[in-house]
Parts: sequence; C-alpha cells; structure tokens
Amino acid sequence: MCRDCTDHATIHSARNLGFIFDEHLTFSDQISSLSKSCYSRIRELRFIRSYLDSKTASTIAASVVHSKLDYCNCLYYNLPKSQINRFQQIQNCLARTVVKAPKSSLITPILRSLYWIKINERIEYKLLSLTYKVLTTSQPDYPHNLISLQSSGRTRSSSVVTLARRSVSSSLQITNRSFRYASPRLWNLLPSAFRQPHCVHSPHGSPHPVHITSSQSSPSFSPSVTPSSFHSRLKTHLFHKSFPP
Repeated sequence: MCRDCTDHATIHSARNLGFIFDEHLTFSDQISSLSKSCYSRIRELRFIRSYLDSKTASTIAASVVHSKLDYCNCLYYNLPKSQINRFQQIQNCLARTVVKAPKSSLITPILRSLYWIKINERIEYKLLSLTYKVLTTSQPDYPHNLISLQSSGRTRSSSVVTLARRSVSSSLQITNRSFRYASPRLWNLLPSAFRQPHCVHSPHGSPHPVHITSSQSSPSFSPSVTPSSFHSRLKTHLFHKSFPP
C-alpha cells in the first residue's frame, strides 16, 4: 500500500457551496457553524440598534441573518425537533434585538408584530415555492423529474391539482426528508384555493379548468393566480399556521 494512502485521514464532513454535509446527513456541523455566524451578526446588530429606526433594523436583520437561515433550508425539512429548535432560538434572539426587547419577554407577540413566520413554516414556504415553480415552468429539471400529477380520476375533485404520493421503498428515515416525499405531502395539504388551475369560459358562460398535463415525465398546470399573488397568499397562510388564532 502506498504511503500517501495510509496518510489520508477519513473525512466525516465536507463543504459544498457553503453548506456543510456530514456523513449521516444530520447537518449538525452545518447548524453549529450557522449558529455561530448568526449570533455573531446579531451581536453586531445589537451594538448599532440604538442608532437605527425599526424598519431599518428589520431590513438589516432579514439581510444578514434571515438570509443565512433561509439558505438551502429545504434540506432541513423533517429534521428532529431539537435541531429545528436551534434555528428557532436564533430567530427569537434576532426578533428581540430588532424590537429592543429583554431576553425574558414573550417571543410570540414579538414575532407576530414583525410578521415573521417561524422556522418550520419558512422551510415549508421554500419547498412549496419550489413546487409551484416546477409545476408552472417545468424548471429546474431535476426536481421536475421527481414529482408527478395524480390522475383526475383519483382526485376528490378534478378541478384541484393534486400530486401523486410516491410509496416509500426505503426504511431509512432520511427518505422522508427528500423533495420527492416532501413536495407532494406539503402541496396536497394546501387549501384547494392554492391548487385551482386557471379556468376558461365556455360559450355558455360556465367555467372549465384548462387541460392539466398528468404525465409523470412532464407535470405542469396553469395556476389560477399570478406568481406574486400565490406567494403573498402562501406567506399569509403559513403565518396563520405559525400563529393559530
């Protein structure tokens, strides 16, 4: 055996595009690194907070911390609650800094006042936004090939776009964190108003949904709302999910 081979140590994690992947995909190293970076930015914001108005402080918070929490956050779907709570603690600390609240203050009213959806819902927002883009534009190619529309004969209503649920062939828990699993699950849980295809009117004046492609290789549909309206309504929906009445 060559000396170079014996000198090589086993690497248990690697960085790709700024994201740390460990051998078991627990993302513990990634979360630890991210936490350190975010808390450093929060301390810097705290030093200058007294010189900023509320709107500017919120904008800076979104730019330097929320952007880090949201980067590649689809990969955090279905992580253990203890891991998600580490992200939530970062957001809670950031929110208190923005509104200049003490550590002992209740966080729910603060998050509501800032109109910030919680970490779980931010992850769902990213996944649902990607699903919407895939369905309406057939891009990007890779996730587009992972989902398919359920045939209209199997849906409760032919006017609602439903994604086929793939059977889980693996016993590995990580399978339930994949886009192939998460996308249909989250999309099908959306209220029907989000999943209505664009309707056209017949000569008799009655609306009919336009044709929906149900091919597994090319799922697509024409949505009933514009992209900006969809994302605005989706954020409102997830905000109410974060803070139920």
